[in-house]
Amino acid sequence: MDKPSRFQRDGMKGASLMSRRVLAFDLGASGGRAMAASYENGKISIEEIHRFPNDPVMMRGVLYWDFPRLLHEVKQGIVKARGSGGFDSIGIDTWGVDFGLLDKWGGLLQNPVHYRDGRYSGWMKKACDVITPEKLYASTGIQFMDINTVSQLFYLKNERPDILERAETLLFMPDLIAYMLTGEKRTEYTIASTGQLLDAGKRDWAWDIIGGLDLPPGLFTQIIEPGTVSGRLSREICEELGVPPVPIIAVGEHDTASAIAAVPADRGDFAYISCGTWSLFGTELLSPLTDEKAFAYNITNEGGVGGTVRFLKNIIGLWLIQESRRQWAREGRDYSYAAMEKAALSAPAFGCFIDPDDPVFASPGDIPGRVREYCAKAGQRPPQTDGEVIRCIYESIAMKYRHTLAALRDCTGKSYPVIHLVGGGARDSLLCQMTANACNVPVAAGPVEATVLGNAAVQLIASGDIPGIWDARKIIAASHPPVIYGPVDAGEWDKAVYTV
Repeated sequence: MDKPSRFQRDGMKGASLMSRRVLAFDLGASGGRAMAASYENGKISIEEIHRFPNDPVMMRGVLYWDFPRLLHEVKQGIVKARGSGGFDSIGIDTWGVDFGLLDKWGGLLQNPVHYRDGRYSGWMKKACDVITPEKLYASTGIQFMDINTVSQLFYLKNERPDILERAETLLFMPDLIAYMLTGEKRTEYTIASTGQLLDAGKRDWAWDIIGGLDLPPGLFTQIIEPGTVSGRLSREICEELGVPPVPIIAVGEHDTASAIAAVPADRGDFAYISCGTWSLFGTELLSPLTDEKAFAYNITNEGGVGGTVRFLKNIIGLWLIQESRRQWAREGRDYSYAAMEKAALSAPAFGCFIDPDDPVFASPGDIPGRVREYCAKAGQRPPQTDGEVIRCIYESIAMKYRHTLAALRDCTGKSYPVIHLVGGGARDSLLCQMTANACNVPVAAGPVEATVLGNAAVQLIASGDIPGIWDARKIIAASHPPVIYGPVDAGEWDKAVYTV
């Protein structure tokens, strides 16, 4: 493995050669941040350097990511980190599936299209009319969703062939940012695995799928493992930002891969929920599981750090709460999250349920109205108050977790006596408690900043400061102890009827 060489931070404010300091960029669907992580005396501490919104832009009916703005904000994070103590390396993680296309001169053909854009609806089914779902799953092991990269590319192949004809290289979002900083075109394993274009067993591109859908094979670059140096800051970037040519480390570039790297588990068989806008509920395996049972449950096999597989379900998570809050603010009711939790607790339990993953809830807009419409169509009493809507959403997510845990146990034959809930959802005490109640197992909540800590941990493993991933997990557990939620009233959840 190509190890990053440490650069000297002489002359930089707060410089210290007593510890390792790395810069972790974590970009999510609603915002991004640059975080400095310092490793000293067996502990990892983190410090926010720069935070910025990630607002998509609608142009002529298409929802795009504002990539030039994101790149600008990443550069600002590098500049601010330089002035606040420097850094030894950089790691970048983002959401999955979305990508940019480069032309033969290395220019970006268009801003990357947002996975929530409506153009992709129905295109997974159309791809499965060409390649059977069984074959697609046996090769890639990935959950079927319209937002997957394979669906997006099949759309372009059929509806916008002019774009694909001009494209020479496909880069997922973190690799696209790294390319703009280094000039190197590479694809990290965990982010590649999200697109349903990677052979889960061979850990290489699924050339049979790519060829079967008649996608241009030249789009796809060399796949590299987490912990590899993907490049160094280019001369132009160093001159522009006033920094040395530090290495960019290919961390677990899918944000969930970084988050799972930071799960403070003390055993190999553990269940986790990486909870934010999405909930990623799964376990860590040493090899993909793509048998008939896993196919029937539509469970995904995404790449993990350390040669592992993230066997998980993608579940819409706190997006429903976040978007409901935005809708009520548009209507003049600007709730805090604390007020929303209080309103939910004052509403009757188990009044109605939704399927959080129903496509009707996928796009921005009036989520509370859609919840009421869904319940009415399902023959349930629609929630009347805002508190009842919130409680319905929370209980529905927790019930979805319950069913997912049962599916994991059924597929793997393993028992998971605790659920590690990491990410922003670990702050949500109501969700954590309901999860423990619904699943009837303790929930270990935290760390909140799991993605940043996992990103930093891989950089520290690459530099040789930390021996391996399980050492990193022990260090993270000691640095950021989780909060334990024990199950209560589990019997009441057993009686609740969840038929969606």
